[in-house]
Amino acid sequence: MKRIPRVAAIALALTLLLSLCGCGAADGKTHLTFQIWDVYQQDSMVAICDAYTAKNPDVVIDVQVTSWNEYWTKLEAAAESNTMPDIFWMHTNQILYYTEFGMLADVTNLYDGVDPQYYEKHFSEISRGNAQGSDGKMYGVPKDKDNIVLCYNKEMFDAAGVSYPDEDWTWDDMTDASQKIYDATGKYGFMAYNDDQMGYWNFVYQAGGCILTEDKTQGGFDQDGTRKAMDFYINLQKTDWCPDQTYFAETSPQTAFFSEMGAMFLEGNWNLWNDATSFPDMQGKWDIAYLPKCPDPVQGDGRATISNGLCYSTAARGKNRDTALEVLKFFGTEEAQNIASSYGAAISAYDGTEQPYFDAFENAGYDLNLQVLNDQFAYGVQSVNNSARPKWKAPVLDELNKVYNGQQSFDAGMGSIQNIINTETAKKLANE
Repeated sequence: MKRIPRVAAIALALTLLLSLCGCGAADGKTHLTFQIWDVYQQDSMVAICDAYTAKNPDVVIDVQVTSWNEYWTKLEAAAESNTMPDIFWMHTNQILYYTEFGMLADVTNLYDGVDPQYYEKHFSEISRGNAQGSDGKMYGVPKDKDNIVLCYNKEMFDAAGVSYPDEDWTWDDMTDASQKIYDATGKYGFMAYNDDQMGYWNFVYQAGGCILTEDKTQGGFDQDGTRKAMDFYINLQKTDWCPDQTYFAETSPQTAFFSEMGAMFLEGNWNLWNDATSFPDMQGKWDIAYLPKCPDPVQGDGRATISNGLCYSTAARGKNRDTALEVLKFFGTEEAQNIASSYGAAISAYDGTEQPYFDAFENAGYDLNLQVLNDQFAYGVQSVNNSARPKWKAPVLDELNKVYNGQQSFDAGMGSIQNIINTETAKKLANE
């Protein structure tokens, strides 16, 4: 490692010391940075910041937007140098990683002065779980909640003489409709993309399987329900009406759908506002529906949708930590969460603040059956995660691709995936 000259080291130390002191700005106000990764949510985040600063004019909050990949690269570098943004979004994919190294402030007791049961009373178990570390403590204030829906092209269904998907639809109905649409229009039916949250995970839980066991120490790819769903989902690409994964390497299912090349795909509700605004020519041609249920699950009633959500976090040792915590406290209120929902880009996590999200679509003239989202929260499954997931996520995808392209058998692929998850999880647990 390159040594830092003594003079430079002293200068660097002084710089860090001054940065940690949180010296006031020339205007005498506390300036906070708030980093996010979704430009479509920038307006809603600015709005809740404005609501806070209207009551606290001595605070200025600068909302900064970067791309998804750049966001995590910058955040990790900032964590290593103790220069993290004052406020930032935290994703379930990353929260265990950051809490493991003590980088996030513990906000478990943030609302004790208001109500010690604040989180339990106002946020669902899934929303609370999305903001917790492995120790069960809260490391963020729940921001939003989501689930996965079926997008379908009404004109293609009409052309094939097929009824639109409804709450009673099953996997069999979906495959039957796909074949009829392909026969009538030459277009793809359901597009089964090799994705986890917006793909096979939903089918696994519908069939009564799991990706991880309940205690999150083992994979579930040796279970009957999981194997049933995986076999069904992977084999969809063997039909004429479903593209293979080579196709998706160049064309996303969203692009294919809104280019009217396919009739159905799975979408996360956080993308619906973007979909509606980005493809105005499709207005009236498409809608959303409940996910089709497994007709013969190994256990359960065949219904499931993966539900995820972000949280608002701050650094454990940020120079403006106390002020940032006060802002986070406001972000978790009914007032702030109603404001955020009203922009249509995400459904706020606070129970009872869903309606402004629906109103935003109606006010903009976007006619989508958003009641589906509310109904599906009743059988949402928390997005799958354990502390070893950063290690097993990519290898699992690689193994699945080998099964898709015929490089290995289904049984061998499921066995390899199970071994990868179990091995990486055991390594992680051994080091904790």
